[in-house]
Amino acid sequence: MRRILRDLKIILLANLWLLPVFALLIGALFYFVAPPPAMQASMATGPQGGGYIAFAEKLKTELAKQGFELTLVPSAGSRDNLQRLLAKDAEVQIALVQSGLEQQLATGERRKLQSLGAVYKEPLWLFYRSELPLDRIADLLPLRLALGAPGSGTRAATAAVLDANAIAEAQYPPNWQSVGGSAAATALSNGELDALFVIAPAENALVQQLAANPGLSLATFRRAAAYEARLPFLTRVNVSEGLLNLAQNAPPRDIITLAPVATLVINDDFNPALVPLFLEATREVMKSGSLLDKPGVFPTAKPITFALSRDAEHYYQSGLPLLQRYLPFRIASLADRYIILLIPLLVLMFPLFKLIGPLYRWRIRARIYRWYKYLRDIDRQLDAGTLPERLDAEIEHLEQLEDQLAKVEVPLSYSNELYELHVHLRYVIGRLQALQQRRATRQGEVG
Repeated sequence: MRRILRDLKIILLANLWLLPVFALLIGALFYFVAPPPAMQASMATGPQGGGYIAFAEKLKTELAKQGFELTLVPSAGSRDNLQRLLAKDAEVQIALVQSGLEQQLATGERRKLQSLGAVYKEPLWLFYRSELPLDRIADLLPLRLALGAPGSGTRAATAAVLDANAIAEAQYPPNWQSVGGSAAATALSNGELDALFVIAPAENALVQQLAANPGLSLATFRRAAAYEARLPFLTRVNVSEGLLNLAQNAPPRDIITLAPVATLVINDDFNPALVPLFLEATREVMKSGSLLDKPGVFPTAKPITFALSRDAEHYYQSGLPLLQRYLPFRIASLADRYIILLIPLLVLMFPLFKLIGPLYRWRIRARIYRWYKYLRDIDRQLDAGTLPERLDAEIEHLEQLEDQLAKVEVPLSYSNELYELHVHLRYVIGRLQALQQRRATRQGEVG
C-alpha cells in the first residue's frame, strides 16, 4: 500500500502542469457560459377586475413555487400592453394580448415580439336591456352602447365586429361611448346604457354580475360562421343554457358568441430560458380548464398570432427539457448551460489526455536520463584521453551523484531503468578508479 501511494504521489507530481491548464479551461467555461436567467420578470396585465389580472395572479402564484418572482403591472388592456412591450425602455418583458391585435401593428413592430401561445379563450359578450329588440348588430345604432375602454381588447374586438358590419369608427353615433369594465356595467344596470360589449372569461365577476341581472339579456351571434370567415382571430363558442348561472338559468337558452384568445407575448428583453417555466406554470393554471375551456387544452401553439418563439415551439413538441422534469428550474437551468459548454470543453481536453501518457513517461525518464549526459561526457573524455588531471575530485563527485541517485523515486515500472543507471554510474566510477590506479602505479615506478 505504501508503495502504491508513493507511485501515485510521483504520478501527481509529474503531471502538476495539468492543473493550470484545467484551471484555465474551467475558468473559460464559467466566463463564456451564459448566466442563468434572472428569477424575476414584469408582466403587463390589464385593468383591475379583468380576466387578465385574474389569470396573472394565478400564474404568479404558480411561478412562486419555483422561486420565481413575477411583478404584475396593471394596464388599460391589450393595446396598452402591446405599446408597453414595444416601448424603447420597456418596463415589462411579457404581457397578455388579445389575438387579432397583431394585425394593427406595422411589420417592423410585429417582428420585435414573439408569442408563447394561447392561454385561454376570451368570449365577447353583448349584454342589453331585455325590453329592447336586438336581432342584428345594426340594431345597436340607436342604442346607448358601451364599446369598451380605449386601449382595451374589448374595444378592439368590438371595432372589428362593427367594421365587418360596415360600421366604421367614423360612423359611430354620438350615443356610443368609449367606456368599459365596472363603470359600464353599473351604467347598464342603472339604465344609463342600453347595451355593452365586454370581453372576459365566463367566470369573471363582471360577467357573472351581468348574467345574474334579470333585466338584462345576452345576445347570440347567429352568423358566427360568417364572422369566423372574415375575422380569423375569432372562433365560434357555444354557451349552453344555464352555463353562466344555473340557479337563475342564465342564459335561458343556448347561445353562440365569438371569442379571440388571450396570448402570452414577449419582447426581446424576455430571457428565452424562461419560456418552458412560464408555459409549464400556465399548464398548471389551466389544467382544470374553465367553464368554456376543456381541461388540458391550454396553453396551445395555435392560433398563430405573432411568430411563435422557438423555445415555445420546442416545448409544444417535446414538453419540458429533460432536467427540468426532475430538478427545480434554477438548478436545471444552470446545469443545462454547463452541459452545453462541457461538450466543447471535453473536445479540447481529449488531446490533452492523450498527451498525458507520453509526457508522463518523458517526465519520469527525464529524472533518470539527465544523469546520462554527465556520464557520456566523462566517457568521451576517457576515450579521448583528455580527462582532467583531478581524477580524485571527479571520482568523489560521481560517488556523490551515486548517493543522490539513491534518493530518486520513480514508479515501480521504471525501476529497471533506474537500476541500469546505477550500474552504468558504477561502471564509469570503476573505469576512473582503474585509471587512477594505473597512474599511481606509473608514478611509483618512476619514483
